[in-house]
Amino acid sequence: MLTKRIIPCLDIKNGRTVKGVNFVDLRDAGDPVELAAKYAETGADELVFLDISATEEHRKTLADLVLRVAEKINIPFTVGGGISSVEDVDILLQNGADKVSINSSAVKNPQLINDLAAKFGSQCVVVAIDAKQIEGKWTVHLVGGKVPTELDLFEWAMEVEQRGAGEILFTSMDHDGTKNGFADEALAKLSGMLNIPIIASGGAGTMQHFTDTFKNGKSDAALAASVFHFHETDIPELKHELKKQNIPVRI
Repeated sequence: MLTKRIIPCLDIKNGRTVKGVNFVDLRDAGDPVELAAKYAETGADELVFLDISATEEHRKTLADLVLRVAEKINIPFTVGGGISSVEDVDILLQNGADKVSINSSAVKNPQLINDLAAKFGSQCVVVAIDAKQIEGKWTVHLVGGKVPTELDLFEWAMEVEQRGAGEILFTSMDHDGTKNGFADEALAKLSGMLNIPIIASGGAGTMQHFTDTFKNGKSDAALAASVFHFHETDIPELKHELKKQNIPVRI
């Protein structure tokens, strides 16, 4: 049985790690290089680095910061933010990223998913989807959650898989930073429809929330930020608890 993955997320703005609630009210959470090193040492399975203002500010991800993080860690490393071409990905992979995460650029140019999968392999391509419920429908949002689209979460997820994405990182904007648990109902539906791994994001607050998303949400991985950054949950302790709940994890 495949082990479930625990993935800390570093949201980067102006070279610092930040964390907010429902994508707003950001506060400083520390130096990304130091945090990355700490997570790699304490049992994180992977690390995600998202330059959250790159798309909005029309600039590329901070490649030099990616390199500094990559030099400190020995676990798979996904980088996202401001990626819109094969060339952008080439630079990030050369700087130490193992995978890339695309979001707004994938919606604006879906062919980019096909191009990246063809050039670098599906295992390198993570499509991040930020969605919130509007009148009962999960609607995809872009540019760090600021721009609503007409896209339905589930229809878009199916297209993303067909185009060659190797993984989907689904963030529920309604749950983000609330610490009330992941969007397990939507996650379970995604998992039932797709054959690629789903990373749950948005809502981690307690160890029970991780157990719930693996059991009820059928998630393949759980991503969290503030519970790890602000020492509310410690990764080794979390993994021992998951193991006690018969959830396969790498200790």
